[in-house]
Amino acid sequence: MRKSYKASGESVTAFSRLTVHLVCVTKYHRKVFDAETLEWLQGHLTKVCGTMDCELLACGGEADHLHATVEYPPKVLVSGLVNALKGTSSRLLRKEWPDIARRYVYGVLWSPSYFAVSTGGDIGALRWHPAGARSCPGLSLETSPSTA
Repeated sequence: MRKSYKASGESVTAFSRLTVHLVCVTKYHRKVFDAETLEWLQGHLTKVCGTMDCELLACGGEADHLHATVEYPPKVLVSGLVNALKGTSSRLLRKEWPDIARRYVYGVLWSPSYFAVSTGGDIGALRWHPAGARSCPGLSLETSPSTA
């Protein structure tokens, strides 16, 4: 991510490539998502990332969890990004698909915890792509085993 800043009348260019792999799990691993809701979550995460000056690099999941790889600027907290995603998606999913609300546990979609790991910008090194997971168009996280 390349941003140009003005400082004291001079132009300063700063470079950063911060990426994080996020895993968010449904409460009690309830099987809530199907292909259509995972696709909706991908679009929703793209919008959330856009409002926070981030970029969604990859997205996928299964019936009980969501994976996302996001590039973010230094000013954005990972916890803030996750809170924005989880907070809005739960409410909007319930509004968009009322039948999904029956699968929530006590009206809660997401587990309060999440997994976040820095990927160092090398999303090709990730091997989380399970069978049935959906990726962003044009991106594949499957890699061949390294021969070291």
